[in-house]
Amino acid sequence: MNVRAILAEFLGTLLLVLFAVGSAVLSGEFIQTVGIALAFGLVLVALCYAIGPISGCHVNPAVTLGALLAKRIDPVNAVGYWIAQFAGGIAGAAILYGIAKSVPGLETHGKFGTNGYGSRSAVHISQGGAFAAEVVLTFLLVFVVLAVTHRMATAPLAGLGIGLSLTVIHLVGIPLTGTSVNPARSLGPALFAGDGALSQLWLFIVAPLVGGVLAAVVHLVLYPQPAVEIVVAEELAPAVD
Repeated sequence: MNVRAILAEFLGTLLLVLFAVGSAVLSGEFIQTVGIALAFGLVLVALCYAIGPISGCHVNPAVTLGALLAKRIDPVNAVGYWIAQFAGGIAGAAILYGIAKSVPGLETHGKFGTNGYGSRSAVHISQGGAFAAEVVLTFLLVFVVLAVTHRMATAPLAGLGIGLSLTVIHLVGIPLTGTSVNPARSLGPALFAGDGALSQLWLFIVAPLVGGVLAAVVHLVLYPQPAVEIVVAEELAPAVD
């Protein structure tokens, strides 16, 4: 098990939740949807280049699942990544919660950067619509990650491509569900937001994982793979491939 990579995934997911979700919680009324989308994308670009050479910068259980199915990471490290990502998401949300509670008048109960459907969606999207949206949006993210970090791709620009895709995903998804596409990003804030967020949390764990599986399948069809090869975690990093 690659301990350095697992620690990097913990730190990366913590920072993603703290700064990206933090943009919605602390600055949402000032920067609006476009600003929040850019925050998510730019944080991910920075993380890709900062921890990509160490862990591949998955910072997302759906990405790790896609990488596992595409034989980019072995099962033992994948489990370590998942544990680190969920722990990092909770830790990042805890720090954000502490900061938010120090702001007079800032409401943390209910939303707190969480995802939702029905009355918890800006456009009141249905449960089925939310599930479909999260599957499709996550498919795009995971497919882009796998594609731009493939040996055939131009590696130095991989982090930029991944961050831009997450920005576009949030521009579309924020009005629909608040945009999860990342179970770890959804779990942390939901734990601090209360019952409404927790009751809908299952969708934002299951749907992104389904999207990750579909992305891996399509990637395997479009991109030729070695007959037998398990690529170590670091080889998903933009600076390596």
